Amino acid sequence: MRILVVGAGAIGGYFGARLLEAGRDVTFLVRERRAERLRQCGLKVKSPEGDLAFQCPPMMLAKDIDRPYDLILLSCKAYDLQSAIDSFAPAVGPDTVILPLLNGMGHLDALDARFDPANVLGGQCVIAATLDAEGEILHLSNLHAMTIGESAGGRSTRIDAIAAQLGGAGFDLSVSEDILQSMWDKWVFLATLPTGTCLLRAPIGDILEAPGGEALLARLFDECCGIARDNAHPPGEPVVVRARAFFSERGSPMTASMLRDLENGAPIEVDHIVGDLLSRRRTPVEGLSALAVAYAHLKAYEARA
Repeated sequence: MRILVVGAGAIGGYFGARLLEAGRDVTFLVRERRAERLRQCGLKVKSPEGDLAFQCPPMMLAKDIDRPYDLILLSCKAYDLQSAIDSFAPAVGPDTVILPLLNGMGHLDALDARFDPANVLGGQCVIAATLDAEGEILHLSNLHAMTIGESAGGRSTRIDAIAAQLGGAGFDLSVSEDILQSMWDKWVFLATLPTGTCLLRAPIGDILEAPGGEALLARLFDECCGIARDNAHPPGEPVVVRARAFFSERGSPMTASMLRDLENGAPIEVDHIVGDLLSRRRTPVEGLSALAVAYAHLKAYEARA
């Protein structure tokens, strides 16, 4: 199976490197600037699960795509989605399967509008990774999991064949028969974490020490769960219990990558993760919406930038 990994940043570079190490047929689709860095320094991953280094990783520019690929692994930032779609479109044939690992749900709408919806899978990943100043990938914890599934639900020979290619490659892989529910569960959690930590500019543990901090996190989570219910994807009890425990853990150093981006003056995925979620609300909340306040706060940051 010929796999095209769109980008060689923290997420795509990490999973692509693991697949490459496992002997899979992987090519990275990169921009000229990243290509030049990879030519000079190679693709390097520093990880508690084992470091990787490829002096000359297989890569190409969009203009050099000359035939379709079997599987396209997409993990760009949401604000780069349209340019990413334009770049890999020449690699999409009638049987090409696209596996996005973005957060939220809006990217599925964009992909379905451009390509055959039957060939767009659902997917998500759980990993803490970033690029350092030298362009090396830093894997920050032992978590490196990917979940994939047919967007229509159920199990198929196609998803099993893809799982066989992605499995056994040095990261945790699972197949969900209800991937959209898995994606909504993650979205509810991820919308709560950045809105809370960005609004108060602090990790979970510090927020819990602030007057009203715990109640604010609970309010944000409840609003996110309400929107999921509005869209027929309410999180199950185990998901709710884990999330409530996470958002009430005293001393927790956990924060969101969006807060790190905000503090660095970088672009943020506010519309994809928070704005799109708010647009799907069907049941009004009583009083002032904490989620709407957090969204306004993040949009003000964008306007100021």
